[in-house]
Amino acid sequence: MLTTMSQATKLAETLDTRDPAVGLPAVAALRRLLDKIEATQVMRARKLNWSWETIGASLGVTRQTVHKKYRSSDGPK
Repeated sequence: MLTTMSQATKLAETLDTRDPAVGLPAVAALRRLLDKIEATQVMRARKLNWSWETIGASLGVTRQTVHKKYRSSDGPK
C-alpha cells in the first residue's frame, strides 16, 4: 500500500502543472490507480462476505452497479 500511496502522491503533485501535456496523462494514471485500488478492496470485501448492497453503499453506487462491474473474479469489466 505504501507504493500505491507514493504513486498517488507523485501523480497528485504532477496535476499541479500548468502544462496539460503533463497534467492530463497524470489524471489518466490516477484513474487507473484508483480503479486498481477499488477492485482490490471490492474483492477483499467479497472474501469477507460483504453483500453487493453493502459494497455499493460504501462506494456510493447501487448494488447492481458494483455487481455488474465486479461479478467475476477477474476484476472490473
